[in-house]
Amino acid sequence: MSDIRRIGVGPRMSKAVVRGNAVYTAGQVAEKTKGGSVADQTREILELIDGLLAEAGSEKAKILSATIYLSDIATFAEMNSVWDVWVDKENPPARATVEAKLVTPDYKVEIAVIAAK
Repeated sequence: MSDIRRIGVGPRMSKAVVRGNAVYTAGQVAEKTKGGSVADQTREILELIDGLLAEAGSEKAKILSATIYLSDIATFAEMNSVWDVWVDKENPPARATVEAKLVTPDYKVEIAVIAAK
């Protein structure tokens, strides 16, 4: 398994897994802004993703796919107001956004990405 590197290993999952030239992140949720606005949570999550990608040797310009889970799809525009500022305009990923019941009502956004190295 030396060709697999795990980042942020916990008892249940890793925050990211690197294999070959691919980086897979777990769904990231906000901790500092837990219970806060969708915009604040999205901003924090995207910062977490930036950090994980950097640790894995990648960056947001190399994101291939993103899956965004919103606890209320009515907040789609609020989430996008942050996403649109953050996303690499020259290299936007494929993306899906769905409404989902998240682990706790304090979590309003969860984002997972797959990126190239």
